[in-house]
Amino acid sequence: MSALLSVEGVDVTFPVAPRGAWPWTPPLGLQAVSGAHLHLDRGETLGLVGESGSGKSTLARAVIGTVPVTAGRVMWKGREISGADVAERRKLGREVQMVFQEPLAALNPRRTVGQIVAEPLTTYTDLRSADRMRKVGAMMERVGLLPNLVNRYPHEFSGGQCQRIGIARALVTEPELLICDEPVSALDVSVQAQVVNLLAELQREMGLAMLFIAHDLSVVRHVSHRIAVMYLGRIVETAPAPDLMADPRHPYTRALIASVPIPDPVLERSRERPVLEGELPSPLDPPSGCVFRTRCPIARPFCAEERPALVEETPGHAVACPFHDQGAPAGRQDAPAPAI
Repeated sequence: MSALLSVEGVDVTFPVAPRGAWPWTPPLGLQAVSGAHLHLDRGETLGLVGESGSGKSTLARAVIGTVPVTAGRVMWKGREISGADVAERRKLGREVQMVFQEPLAALNPRRTVGQIVAEPLTTYTDLRSADRMRKVGAMMERVGLLPNLVNRYPHEFSGGQCQRIGIARALVTEPELLICDEPVSALDVSVQAQVVNLLAELQREMGLAMLFIAHDLSVVRHVSHRIAVMYLGRIVETAPAPDLMADPRHPYTRALIASVPIPDPVLERSRERPVLEGELPSPLDPPSGCVFRTRCPIARPFCAEERPALVEETPGHAVACPFHDQGAPAGRQDAPAPAI
């Protein structure tokens, strides 16, 4: 049985004019996503984590078709949807929906909440107005909002309530895949927990597949069955969530996990943290070979020569680093990784 969603070797490159260039100067290629491979089964939650600028949101937009795929393909239920025409995209819109990062900015301030939540039903179904409003009221109640608030406007709600409205809008067509692009990063910590728990509950009730994008592993680990780690446009490790947290293999994954605070002051002060030197390289000029080598504490000269493949070492656990189990080379334990 094929996966619900498959991303097979997807590249996304944007043309960018060089600073101070003449109008006829050929644009540079900004490679936001490079050779991404992912799959998502029915009812599964896949967490996608990485620093800001790693290409997570661009990959999500390539899946839904708002960003063109430069190479590779996106498969939905066994058929290719990258480069699909308008009619096929319209059909896909009912099956795949998205929740955005900025809850208030994602809602039209000139429309009532009822109109906002009903919009996908108007676009993708032939329901009568009365039937649409019944579904809107039921969905608002399902996400924890009173149905009698349908005539209010987005500015009358808090950030957490606006995100619930966004979730209601995304789920009102009963999609099979929900893409959540940093859905809690703009919310207070107490509200984050409420929204994450709501998404997990709805995912179980509706049998949704969910792609949950975030930069915070402490959030992703609670909702995901599997986690994929992304760095500078490339997937560097994938594993079941418990395995990834217990046995991170890629140096970048280890650094991400070490950055998650422990709610115990004694343990927090005593644990060792891998130190990442330098800044995230520019996607306009990524390092040769392994893109992480310029910040990696175990980098070797070989890392500059060849791009490591994502290799499945144990069932379900794949890593793109041939040296992850060998430690730092001699003389490198306390020294920052050089730019090879």
